[in-house]
Amino acid sequence: MRILIVGAGDVGFQLGRRLSRDQHDITIVDGDPAKVRRAAEQLDGLAIEGSGDSYRILRQAGVASADVVAAVTDNDDTNLMACRLAKASGVEVTIARVRNAEFSEPDFVLTPAQLGADHIIHPEREAANAIIRLLQESSATHVVDLENGRIEMIGLILERDSPLVNVPLSELGRRYNHPPVQIVAVGRNHETIIPKGEDRLQAGDHMFAICAPEYARELFGLAGKRKKPRMDNIMIVGGGMIARFVAEEMADKAHVKIIEHDLARAERLADCLPQALVIHGDGTDIDLLQAEDLENMDSFVAVTGDDENNIIATLLARQYEVPRPIALVNRVAYLPILPTIGLNAVISKQMLTVNAVQQFIQHRQVAAIAGVPGMEGQMIEYIARQGSRITQRPLRDVKFPRSAVVGAILRDGELIIPGGMTLIRSGDRAVVFALPEAMNELDRLFG
Repeated sequence: MRILIVGAGDVGFQLGRRLSRDQHDITIVDGDPAKVRRAAEQLDGLAIEGSGDSYRILRQAGVASADVVAAVTDNDDTNLMACRLAKASGVEVTIARVRNAEFSEPDFVLTPAQLGADHIIHPEREAANAIIRLLQESSATHVVDLENGRIEMIGLILERDSPLVNVPLSELGRRYNHPPVQIVAVGRNHETIIPKGEDRLQAGDHMFAICAPEYARELFGLAGKRKKPRMDNIMIVGGGMIARFVAEEMADKAHVKIIEHDLARAERLADCLPQALVIHGDGTDIDLLQAEDLENMDSFVAVTGDDENNIIATLLARQYEVPRPIALVNRVAYLPILPTIGLNAVISKQMLTVNAVQQFIQHRQVAAIAGVPGMEGQMIEYIARQGSRITQRPLRDVKFPRSAVVGAILRDGELIIPGGMTLIRSGDRAVVFALPEAMNELDRLFG
């Protein structure tokens, strides 16, 4: 597939890396010479210097022969103009990253088609939704929904006294009567492991499991996290759109405090969020945090526009033993090292946006894609095609990549946790956790 990416920042670069790895023919356009040079040196594709809202530049980049245009710069006007020009040039699928929340509201005066974009992605809304899921499942480090919430992937840190530790996975299944849960990945010592039947979980492992949402509470119990933490008091540092979206959702369920360093923004936020307490101040000021009862908070969410401030503020919250600290960290290079300093609940707007764009690009075969910050692999929901290799024989007889595992199957609305004798049928939605080296073989198996 020929894909034109407008924008070579973190989102465009990571998207280009994923798509070129999946054997797509990519071209990337950006007006910043340094970003273009990085793309040219590190990506398997063509990099062109120039503005993405210039028809001349888009023609030079081959827009007329592109199957997809994904406009992911930091500028809404540039992204929407690039999509309109692409549509006028006959491009089938256009995707725009936008920050203006009005564009994606149902009652907005212009439809996405009138804006020129087949799909609009709002990174702040995506990030807020991810944070809200973590707050609602407060024992988890990650919660990823698929199929409108009918399937969840949950991340947990295993404590030393967890019943799951030091027991072969096959024995765990027998011990607990084969519960409707599949352990699909383990993060251990900076490595992502796809566990097999004789593997044993260890204390400190970052375990990822797939289950039905109604089973999540029992999964926490099996892992030794029996008491549901309270979520009565939430402190948010940063008063941007993400903070507003989170506060709007959580203010009727908890007492919400928002700390914002910009006075004008704090005043605007107080006007539109009368149910929350908005405080003007520096969220990394330990004296201010102490004065606002940091030690009595059930959750601490740092969502300023500065990654370093978010990391520092969240580490301060950990020092005061706040049960649920969550940090927004957008610099992709930081993500792998954050678990080593104790930050496991991390949200990345960039990676959430890359996941959403990749899903739209591959929508004919893939129903959903979700990456996990700090983990090498990703979760993919494949739709099994009629006649595909995956439908020909039971899973135990399929030459399935060792670096991938089928975590769940959705068939006619029913969730199935597969075993070796499970046969995937045409039309089934199979949730697979896979490392990068397995992607090409999975594409061949499913389609």
